Amino acid sequence: MIKDTLTKTTIQAIKKLPDNKLVEVAEFVDSLSQRLEVTNFSFELAKLSSTTKSFDFLKDEEELYSIADLKEVYNG
Repeated sequence: MIKDTLTKTTIQAIKKLPDNKLVEVAEFVDSLSQRLEVTNFSFELAKLSSTTKSFDFLKDEEELYSIADLKEVYNG
């Protein structure tokens, strides 16, 4: 419901814009859509890689390194 209202309000505001500003809005919306696609793709790829059995062979591998091996720790 909120999405429908917001969409209608936004469309009404867009209709009042001059052509040059309409181009800016279109480019901005395109940019948002592209970022959303990249984010969704990254999320789906991470989900896929976490559920695949491709790296199961690593479960039996000995841990070669530990936190103690770090020379520098980043506390972002």
